[in-house]
Amino acid sequence: MLTDNFGRKFYYLRLSITDVCNFRCNYCLPDGYQCDNDRNFLSLPEITRITKAFAQMGTEKIRITGGEPSLRKDLPEIIARCKQTPNIKKVAITTNGYKLPEHIDNWLDAGIDAINVSIDSLDPRQFHAITGHDKLTHILKGVDMALASGIQVKVNTVLMREYNGYDIQSYLDWLKDTPVTLRFIELMQTGDNQEFFDAQHIQGSRIKQNLMLDGWLPVIKERASGPAQEFYHPDYQGKIGLIMPYSKDFCSTCNRLRISALGKLHLCLFTEQGLDLKSYLQHDDVEPLKARIAAMMQDKKATHFLQENLTGATKNLAMLGG
Repeated sequence: MLTDNFGRKFYYLRLSITDVCNFRCNYCLPDGYQCDNDRNFLSLPEITRITKAFAQMGTEKIRITGGEPSLRKDLPEIIARCKQTPNIKKVAITTNGYKLPEHIDNWLDAGIDAINVSIDSLDPRQFHAITGHDKLTHILKGVDMALASGIQVKVNTVLMREYNGYDIQSYLDWLKDTPVTLRFIELMQTGDNQEFFDAQHIQGSRIKQNLMLDGWLPVIKERASGPAQEFYHPDYQGKIGLIMPYSKDFCSTCNRLRISALGKLHLCLFTEQGLDLKSYLQHDDVEPLKARIAAMMQDKKATHFLQENLTGATKNLAMLGG
């Protein structure tokens, strides 16, 4: 079992398969994707070896991320390889939803268990202003298709003071009859968004307080769940999650590790650097890879250092998929 020096066990792997994204979200890639590496992204055999190694070390859940993972034509094969790996119980994907209506059936056939879709506003004009794309209706159609299939659907919304911070009620109205889990995510400071962060950051604790006053109740978490605090209300079909990385003890229940699209292990989203595993991914014997991962775990810190304005090597969230 993958365990760090603080007794935390790691059941959850976030696996990035590309850092390319076709959106220009103002909090992540306001100038669009900038190619600043060799784009030697993980191959299908390398992904298979990573998945096998982590599964043998106790990982139960894999989330496929980007960039935008649907930009890879072999995404269905990647989903299938992860799903077919012994000990992997759940395979999920985080997507901007741009290709969701066209590809949802292929992902389902490959074995996907859950989909997270990023929707930062339910107002088409505001959505366009945030992402640079007039695709809200198209993406919501994909969400409806996913829900109709019976798959678990979550919607990610990054909170921003001037863009959606005063429009929480529209999301609550939507959740009355829409059985998704909507996760409000606190805007996080990265290497290139200091000014934007200072102007737009909203504390999720305020929303939590209002939810509790309005009768929302905590949901018991599974051990492979992500960092969100989730809440339900008997009058709503949907649930609400809050991801508050600046809250006290946020890192105490950390259960996830990250692999970048370039084959580097990131012990934290805001670590100083990724630890290169590429040389261990070139043959089918995963025992040396497992030994290397276990050794690297000794360097995992007790917490991120966001409160001290230290963002490590994370220039933008597309680098690792959040």
